[in-house]
Amino acid sequence: MSFSGVFPYLVSPIDHSGAVMEGVLTDLVDHLVQTGVHGLTPLGSTGEFAYLSQEQRRHVVDTVISASRGRVPVVAGVASTSTSDAVAQTEYMIESGADGILAVLEAYFPIGDEGVEAYFTAIAKAAKGRPVVLYTNPQFQRSDLTLPVIERLSHIENIRYIKDASTNTGRLLSIIERTRGRMEVFAASAHIPACVMMIGGVGWMAGPACIVPRQSIALYEAAKAGDWARAMELQRPLWRVNEIFAKYSIAGCIKTALDLQGFPVGAPIVPQSPLGEVARAEISAVLRDVGAL
Repeated sequence: MSFSGVFPYLVSPIDHSGAVMEGVLTDLVDHLVQTGVHGLTPLGSTGEFAYLSQEQRRHVVDTVISASRGRVPVVAGVASTSTSDAVAQTEYMIESGADGILAVLEAYFPIGDEGVEAYFTAIAKAAKGRPVVLYTNPQFQRSDLTLPVIERLSHIENIRYIKDASTNTGRLLSIIERTRGRMEVFAASAHIPACVMMIGGVGWMAGPACIVPRQSIALYEAAKAGDWARAMELQRPLWRVNEIFAKYSIAGCIKTALDLQGFPVGAPIVPQSPLGEVARAEISAVLRDVGAL
């Protein structure tokens, strides 16, 4: 199985009692699939994985897999500070029917290259041949994936993709050149998707795609066709969505936008705070401007 295109990072709707709101998550999955997204990614950054218990994480992924009904691939997030726990999570996700794994290292203490490489290698082995997407986000991690480690990991058969949220597009080109033919690159919301596609990217995995799926798909199709004039025509207004996403908390912004669109996914998980009325009005204005409200 190969991955490309638009993979929205899904929110994790959790009510005040801590229960996963299966109904609205199922509705969101149906909406995104019917709109034409190419895959779904529960438990990315937008999914607030760092605030969820193992039971909640499993419930979210199980709900998404059930709701997707095999219509698009589901790439489930796995994140931990412990290799053994990450392996256990991976085994559960694969047994539950995930089509791939989004692998994240949650490092509180800095970890050297050898430890980082061993962590992702163990996840790849536990994935039993399913594709693994490396996810690196230096803004929130104490231990990043260095270029030499990425190059070595690209030789593992099922580590086939990377989503790099470094904001450094030059780093993406370095990754593409070092791993050509072995690893493909997905853009993050920190990058300009059209530019990443231009240098060889295969799509984007990002929270904003949850709220502008139709526009994201149109942009991807223009870029894939090499129609760069059309791609940039679509990209310029959509960048406002990325800007508002960066201005406010990740989950708060996407959950507010989805609520405005008729998906009552709840508030960010505490201790995060919900956005105020000023932010809500600003998000509403951006959505209207891009035809998403």
